[in-house]
Formats: sequence, C-alpha cells, structure tokens
Amino acid sequence: MLTKSRAWLIASALIASFFIVTAESAAAADDLFVTKAPRAILIDAQTGATLYQKNADEPAPPASMSKLMTLAVLFRAMKEGRIHKTDEFTMSVNAWRNGGAPSGTSAMMVPVNTKVTVDELIQGIAVQSGNDAAMCVAEGMAGTIGAFAHMMNEEARRIGLTRSTFANASGLPDPHQLMSARDLAVLARYVIDEYPEYYPVFSQKEFRYRKHRFINRNPLLFLNIGADGLKTGHTVASGYGLVGSAVQDGKRLIVVVSGLEKAAQRKDDAVRLLNLGFKSYSAVRLFDAKEVVGYARVWGGKSWYVPLAAKTDIMFTVPKYPADQKISAEIVYKAPLKPPVKAGDQVATLKMSSSTSATAEIPLYATEDVQKGGIVREGIDSLVLMALRRLAF
Repeated sequence: MLTKSRAWLIASALIASFFIVTAESAAAADDLFVTKAPRAILIDAQTGATLYQKNADEPAPPASMSKLMTLAVLFRAMKEGRIHKTDEFTMSVNAWRNGGAPSGTSAMMVPVNTKVTVDELIQGIAVQSGNDAAMCVAEGMAGTIGAFAHMMNEEARRIGLTRSTFANASGLPDPHQLMSARDLAVLARYVIDEYPEYYPVFSQKEFRYRKHRFINRNPLLFLNIGADGLKTGHTVASGYGLVGSAVQDGKRLIVVVSGLEKAAQRKDDAVRLLNLGFKSYSAVRLFDAKEVVGYARVWGGKSWYVPLAAKTDIMFTVPKYPADQKISAEIVYKAPLKPPVKAGDQVATLKMSSSTSATAEIPLYATEDVQKGGIVREGIDSLVLMALRRLAF
C-alpha cells in the first residue's frame, strides 16, 4: 500500500512557512485563463511542475503529435550509434501509397523505391509532418509498421508515459493510437533534455527536398515569443492540436493543447498559456541536491528510518505574485518498506502542490544503507505493523 512517512510533515512545514506570502492583487492561475481546448497542459520544463491543466490525463487521438514518439525512438537509436544520419532507407510502396503523394495526407513526397537519408527523413517528419517519412523510418528500423509500433509502446513505458498507446508511426487514424496531453508534455520534455543535439530540427522553419519547399507547420515558430518547437497535429477525430515549447529569459515552458475546432485556436490558446506561464510564474529552489528532505520508515531494519534526498536540486514553480499562496508537500512510498535498503535506491516520491493547482513529483532516494535488524527488532516491528493494520480497518 502507499503510505506517507511521519517525517513528511517536516518537509511540508518548511515549504509552507517559506512560501506563505501576500500580494496586493493576484488571482489563481486557473482564474486567469480558460482555454477552449478540451485538453490542455502547461508545464515548467526545468522543474516539471504543472502550471495549468484541463483534462490533461484524458487519452485522445494525437494525430501527428505522436510523431514525437517516432522521432524519440529514432533519436535513441542514433544516440546509441545503431543508426546514423547518413544511413539510407528505401521508400516502400506501402509507405508511398498510404503516407505519400497518393494518400492525400501530409507527405514529404519521396518517390516510391527511392533511397532517402535518415537526416532528410527527420526533417521531413519534424518540418513537413510527412506520413511517408514516418512510415519509411518505421519500416527501415523495424521491418513493419506494427513492429515499430511495438517499439514505440516499449519506449513509452520506459519514459513513463502512462496514458499512451501506439499503433503506427504516423499518427494516422487508428482506435489504438491515443495519448494524453500530460504524456505529450512529458515526451516533449524528455526529447528536449535527452536529445539536445537533435532538438534544433524542431525550430527549422523550412525544409527543401528535391523540387519541394516545405514550411514548418508550427505557427509558434513565426512569432516573437522564443518558440523553438515542437509539433502540430490534425485529423477529423483528433481536432487541431499542438505541442509547443518556448524559452524566455532562460526559462523554458512546454504547452499542449488538443481537440480544438480551428487551426487558429491552437495557436492563440498556446500563446496565451505560454504568456501566462512566463508572466505569472517563477521557479524557486526548495532543497539542494542530496540534501535530506525527510525520512521513510523501515520495518525490521537496524535503523527505524532511512534519510531521503533527491539527486538534483528540488525546484518548484510558484506564482510570482500569489495571494496567500501556500505550497504543501508529502513524502509518499510503498509500505511496508523492508530491508535491506541500499543508498541510491529510489524508495519514495516527494509530491508537491500549490493552492493555484501547480503540482510536481520528485523521486527521492535513500542516502544510507539500512540492513536487516535482529530477530527482536523484526518481531517488535511485525507486532507494531499488524496493530497499525488492524487500526486502519
């Protein structure tokens, strides 16, 4: 079962006492703007804090926004040296017919049976949203679209996407192709952090291939807001959607909107959400890396508690001008936590939230080893644990 360490109250009190402040005039973030999008989320890329959300965990057809996962699978293979930019894949009849010129969908217009470099395919996906390019990558890497979809699902689980399933590399309509707005934001953050050498392709405003000149479909890139990615999407089933990211004064935000009726709406709402984040929020450091945040109870160990800390600085994003803003936190872990516990094991999560709906979850790690206690300690702890369970029911 999940439990809260008694020591979490210490962390919560510290955070709350530090951030309870009063301003002359301010409103909760949720009161400042309500998007027309059925699903939306705004997160701080540095801290992972959620600044705004609306049905963010509802799975829905992602259309071409799911090509971010196609590229994530490809980028991982490139980073590991299994694939190189100069490698060539051949445009199959299947990819050409169902994703290329004959399909009537967004296409890179690669002729059938033509060899095309991985570098060109990446640009064809990121800039033009070419379905043929995405299919060509899938077949080139896995042999079939279905096999590549299996790779996408595996990568999604590895990254931590909990409400996403994939059936193809292109995002073309399929009942099993679903993503939540939160998963799209998490994926965007992962791509930005994990593949900085490949990320600039998302800010590329145009791509020339053969006789074609493709203009990036992301409208944010052509506005003076610091945008440098990532991907749009549209089908009849999905509506208009956008995954965007922008940087201002060294601060990066990621926005997702989906399910809108018009292309102009996804641009306008994404811009307004980004402006809200940049103008109204700032990040603060709550704890330094490896600083003890709290303790988890160890049952049957030589020590009753194990100290917990994060591997990096614990940051949280809060409104710049809060009205009686309160930040709370709790340490959550699966109990009973039994020895042996090794230093460096992830054993808990620090969950933080604010009165303006900003949230963040930070993994916490044991800072010390805790070995098994003797028979007497194990016996006493077992009796205490059984008594607590009886009180709980």
